[in-house]
Amino acid sequence: MDLEQLRYPIGKAPRPEHISADDIKKWIDEIAALPAKLRLVVGRLNEEQLDTPYRPDGWTVRQVVHHMADSHMNSFIRFKLALTEDNPTVKPYEEAAWGELPDAKNFPVEPSLEILDGLHKRWVALLAGMSEDDLEKTFFHPGYKTTNSLAKTICLYHWHGFHHLAHITGLIERSGW
Repeated sequence: MDLEQLRYPIGKAPRPEHISADDIKKWIDEIAALPAKLRLVVGRLNEEQLDTPYRPDGWTVRQVVHHMADSHMNSFIRFKLALTEDNPTVKPYEEAAWGELPDAKNFPVEPSLEILDGLHKRWVALLAGMSEDDLEKTFFHPGYKTTNSLAKTICLYHWHGFHHLAHITGLIERSGW
């Protein structure tokens, strides 16, 4: 398997031009299911396996789990900002640097699994209650210099969760665990 396949096991993030109500519902349902799927996969790994990088020069499984909690918390806040302000500018963060902090490199994954459990319940309640007008609300990301609609951000975070889950399941499969 080449490095590109290891980096993007389910392909790069989709950028759909048209998003239907059925797409939104499907993505919300899958965002809701992600924490349980992640817990099932990660829960059977030992400490050595959790500290194994999913690819050369990649994060360890432990870092991936903590990154998912960090990233999804940031996204949840961005949704709330976009729903309550007019095209707010969101705060970028240094994902790679966060992944090197002690709570990402050395800390048990259980607290981040718990964060994802609770966070996704709240996030899904928020997403499911959004109107069509809410889906078109936007935020500006100064790091990427892009304005993002909430509908497209739902698509991105649906992909994000399963992208990282595939990093972990791919490593498990390749390693024969």
